[in-house]
This record gives sequence, C-alpha cells and structure tokens, in this order.
Amino acid sequence: MDKNCVIKTEHLQKEYKLGVIGTGTLRRDLQSWVAKKRGKEDPNRRIGTAEYEKGDTFLALDDINIEVFRGERVGIIGANGAGKSTLLKLLSRITSPTEGNIAYRGRIASMLEVGTGFHPELTGRENIYLNGAILGMNRAEVDKKIDRIIEFSECEKFIDTPVKRYSSGMFVKLAFSVAAHLDAEIMIMDEVLAVGDMKFQKKCISKMRELAIDDNRTVLYVSHNMNTIQDLCNRCIVLDKGKKVYDGDVDEAIKLYMGGDNDEFFSFNYEGDKHKYPVKHRDINLTNVKYNGRTTNLFFDDEKLSLELSWENLADIPSLSMRVEIQDTRRIPITSFIKEDFYSGKKGETHTQKFTFDISKLAQGRFITRYVFYNRQNESAAFEDIEDAMGLAFRHQVSDTLKRKWHRSWGSVRLGELKLLD
Repeated sequence: MDKNCVIKTEHLQKEYKLGVIGTGTLRRDLQSWVAKKRGKEDPNRRIGTAEYEKGDTFLALDDINIEVFRGERVGIIGANGAGKSTLLKLLSRITSPTEGNIAYRGRIASMLEVGTGFHPELTGRENIYLNGAILGMNRAEVDKKIDRIIEFSECEKFIDTPVKRYSSGMFVKLAFSVAAHLDAEIMIMDEVLAVGDMKFQKKCISKMRELAIDDNRTVLYVSHNMNTIQDLCNRCIVLDKGKKVYDGDVDEAIKLYMGGDNDEFFSFNYEGDKHKYPVKHRDINLTNVKYNGRTTNLFFDDEKLSLELSWENLADIPSLSMRVEIQDTRRIPITSFIKEDFYSGKKGETHTQKFTFDISKLAQGRFITRYVFYNRQNESAAFEDIEDAMGLAFRHQVSDTLKRKWHRSWGSVRLGELKLLD
C-alpha cells in the first residue's frame, strides 16, 4: 500500500439475505412456519412486501476497488440503493464484507446516522468524552479540545442535558463537532448533515475543507445534494447497483449521475417532447438546435457562443421573445441572455434563427443551455411561456493568468481583477 494511501479496498463485495429473519416472538415464528408448510400466505408478513424463497440474496456491493489518499475529499454519489451507505458501513467497520479486503492507515471518525455513537442517557459533555475514548484518546487529550467542540456545536446551553432530549438537528451539530475536532485522520460522513439547518451545513462543509487542506485529513462524503459535493470534494465516485461506474473529476461524475444525453452534441434534434418541459401554452415546437459551423462544444477564452434554433409554429405568433439560460452541471441557473419581440409568424410556418452571445466572463468548466420561448397576446396581457427545453452543453476553456487556479466553489462567473485605489 502506498505510504500516502489511507484506505484501500480490493474486490469488495457485500451480500445480504432477503426476507424477514425472525418475527420477534416464538409464537409468530411458528405461525409463519406452519403457514408456509401448508402452502398458505404468511399471516405475519407485512402487506405489500415481497415474499422471498429461502436462499434468495441481494448483492449490495460488487467488486469495489478504490484507493483513497491522505488529504483527499472524496464524494460518493449514486441513486437510492446504489450501495453508498453499505460502502460507508464497511469502511467504518460497522459490518464486515462478504468477500474482499479493506486496509486502513489512521483513526476513523464516522457519522452514518443521527445519533450514531451517542448514548441517549448521557449528557452532551459525557458523550464527547465517550467518543474520544472510542477513538483511543485519554481524558487529558479531550480536555484540550472540549471548549472548541462545544462552541462549534452551538449547543452550549444544552451541553449538560441528556442527549435523548436533543432534536435531530442538535444531535447532528454535536456529533459533527466531535468528529471534526477529535484526533481522527479519516472522516466518513453520510447524509446526516441534511438534517441540520443551511447555515450549519455551510459551516460543516467549510470545516471539512479546512481539515483536509490544512490538517491533511481525508474526508469521504455521501450526499444527494450536488451543491455540497461540488463545493467540498476534489474527487468523486459514482456507484450504480452496487458497482463502481466512475471515479475521477467531480463535474464529470455529477454529469454522469444526473444524466446528460445531449451533453456531448454540437447539434441536437428534439424527438417528441424529449428534453422539454410542459408549459401552459405550447404555441411553437422546437425541432433542432446546433452550434453555427462547429464540430465541437469547446469554446476558448473570448470566443462567442453562436446558436442556431429551428422551430415550427403551432399557432399564430404575434410577437415572440426568448431567454437563453446558462446552467452549471447541477442544473442551477447562473445567468440568462434575453431577446424580446424578435419574431412573428403564422401557424404552420417554420423558422430558423441564429443567436450569438458573449460567455467570456464565465469561469472554466462545463455548462448547459436552456431555451425558454414566451410571448403575450397584446400589450396589456401577461407574458406566458410557450416552449421550454433543455439544450446543448458547452465547455469553456480559459487561459488562467492567476497564480492560484480558479476554484469552482468561488463561483461560475469571473468578473475581473480588483482595482486598487490610491
């Protein structure tokens, strides 16, 4: 194992047996057994649950091979049931693998569920010492850090109250504060941060980034929130049905997870309503979008982006307006370009229109376009959307003059240098 590698898995596999193992009482177990022998329905089976034969299994993880290095911030994403939480439980040594090996270097602090590792009858202060003991720290070592832990957790008023009286948000605040401040080289975080308020989530993300960069700690973080994945992580693993399908760049991982059938195209035909949003009044039908005279979706520095859109009129169009929305890979709008009252036409006519706009202030990265057409029947009427579709993706390459490389967590728009005043 490389000296900088802190976690390594080889051919990791986890298999579970399906079905209920024991119903809770001997009487009910006997009822279920007799019913099965007679070929009748199990009287203790929950309504709507599947019935499994003896020996049926489910492969939650299948041949997972990863290496995680000191100081990395690794995001783990995937759909529900992909195996994310199972992987973290194996890495946290809560359960053992069916096959394969896991090697570690360093102490692990994990937060997999709200209240994990806390004794409900003990106070918040006592649980801090308990967690420290679990990590192999003595009382004197915890004493040096306890004031910072309590302050960060924002639970000072309740620190001597039994944690069974804490809300789920308070649980998370204290548990994260303990994990972040006690001496553990590896932090493993499941989606528990989603329970806390937004302000505390941002505080936690900043703290994890700080620990990884300044203290060279390793962070493994599972979330369905792509904002936090992109803000925190410098590497991302995508799981699908128990298999590792991608390991690498965060933006590419998010694109794969979120899907992007038209992300690599420089010309795209809309088939039916694919990639379109339902609108109240659909008076035009967008049929094609493409980049003008290009065979790539990569734009450099100050190159303008030129689009050509074609559509057919499904009704008379007195005055058409359009918004081209620029989104990041998380489908979050960054900015828009608008052109109002640029076209009119009759029902049944087709039209092709070229547009150009300046993307030079965008940071380097991958972006997605969205096209929203709207109009109004007369000057006093309200504007209404009449066609709304996701569009082509593009990549923007910037010749970076900064000594420190631009980080996507700073934003997706670069407004230029600060001007110093005398």
